[in-house]
Amino acid sequence: GVATLGGSMAQRVLPLPRQHSFVPPTVLNPFIHPRPLRPTDKLRTVLQGTVLLPLRATCMTFIILLAWLFASVATFQHPRKGSVPLKGWRRRMIQTTLSCLTRTLFFVMGFRVKVKGKIATPQEAPIFVAAPHSSFFDAIISALTGMPSVVSRTENLSTPVFGTILSSLQPVSVSRQDPDSRKNTVTEITKRALSGGQWPQILIFPEGTCTNRSCLITFKQGAFVPGVPVQPVLLRYPNRLDTVTWTWQGYSLKELCVMTLCQLFTKVEVEFLPVHIPTEEEKNDPIIFANRVRQTMATALNVPVTDHTFEDCRLMISAGQLTLPMEAGLVEFTKISKKLHLQWNRVREQLDTFAAIASASKGGRIGIEEFAKYLKLPISDVLRELFLLFDRNGDGTIDFREYVIGLSILCNPANTEETIRMAFKLFDQDEDGTIKEDEFACIIRAALGLPELDVSVLFKEIDADKTGKLSYDEFKHFALKHPEYAKLFTTYLELQRYQLDMLEEYNTESPEVKHSPVRKSTVPVSETTATARNKVCPEGNEEDNSTTSDKKED
Repeated sequence: GVATLGGSMAQRVLPLPRQHSFVPPTVLNPFIHPRPLRPTDKLRTVLQGTVLLPLRATCMTFIILLAWLFASVATFQHPRKGSVPLKGWRRRMIQTTLSCLTRTLFFVMGFRVKVKGKIATPQEAPIFVAAPHSSFFDAIISALTGMPSVVSRTENLSTPVFGTILSSLQPVSVSRQDPDSRKNTVTEITKRALSGGQWPQILIFPEGTCTNRSCLITFKQGAFVPGVPVQPVLLRYPNRLDTVTWTWQGYSLKELCVMTLCQLFTKVEVEFLPVHIPTEEEKNDPIIFANRVRQTMATALNVPVTDHTFEDCRLMISAGQLTLPMEAGLVEFTKISKKLHLQWNRVREQLDTFAAIASASKGGRIGIEEFAKYLKLPISDVLRELFLLFDRNGDGTIDFREYVIGLSILCNPANTEETIRMAFKLFDQDEDGTIKEDEFACIIRAALGLPELDVSVLFKEIDADKTGKLSYDEFKHFALKHPEYAKLFTTYLELQRYQLDMLEEYNTESPEVKHSPVRKSTVPVSETTATARNKVCPEGNEEDNSTTSDKKED
């Protein structure tokens, strides 16, 4: 029985079908910029900075104060909440004077700007969508497009000097304190985009966070919900020395500012693509609209697209706080949440569990040893198969992305009330409503094919009230908290069905074995296995009791 079970397991370890949609992204981490300066570059930067930095800083201060003065005049005695658009001389002052000063500011900072394409009028495209968003210097687009409105946090409007300049652009404000902030922001963007030119055009960076320009991550829907034409704007920084890229892992804001000001010049290319006029399908579905615009921009940039988003950044930071490598938290949250119906908080909880398992390993990955230790089980053929189901790329380790997918596709569907009740019934051989350690050990040993296995540590962890017996509530609580065991159980049932089919096909054993009466744990493991099979899955109902999760191809 046990030997046959182990032998059949060895035969069943086959290549597993995988959904192409769950293949890891081309760019694994778009939020890192590990490019330290070479010694020669550091020396050149220091030497140039001794002259350029104080000179440029002085000129920049003068230009910013001048811009603040004009912005103050343009917004004098005007509603600060942006409920009424600037008109007449106020808007002209912003579009001409402030635009000119911003261009001068970037010139003084050393930027050499190359513009391609034609800038759309407000009637042609009420919204600009710019990508890739990789730096605070991307604001150069504002100077080129007549100082359009932007989306900004409400707190930024209170910043001295810069807050006044920002207010003159009539930004769409986002408040962290307002629970309906996202909804209100989309509503405001829609209202302005459909105003027929009463409001200035809106500049939006749909990625919502900075990347290293190696790909285009998920576009947020805000710019595409109104269903109006948008003009895609591309940004490139073709410099040998990159001092502008501001990501979650890399140089700080101050370091980048200083290094950029210390360069003789910094090249930037801004390309305005043809206006994208949405089809009826795109007007009705902003996700399709956003994806098609993103694909157009990615093709022009010759970079791939990925399903990373700002939520990945939050998970990345959480991973770092849990002493994991920061990139361990990257799961392509947009794709994972949509396909597996997961909320961010749930994925964050799973990150805690993953960190606890992977804490002893290097590189933030789970090996077979850590996996076995977490489940308090020895390494066996059955455990190797479960590990293989999680290990999607077959590299011998489980990363966080594979762990999340594995729990959702393999374990959680199998961990139903019906499965838990079935498992309890299987373990409770004398049907007294509790599971004793010898009953528990008998089935676990059979399932793993290890007749000498000591399961006392695992049994004691489940036995919360220390009575030496497991109640259904204790068993259920543990099963819900550790869904990995559910897949072990359903795999065990599947193996028994497989063995039964083989026995029936070759007729190598008498039918009486399948109908042997229930006995105590003194019965050999092979007989207990057969008994358990018929107690839970009678011969006539094998198809009816098979779980869909056993057959589900992820």
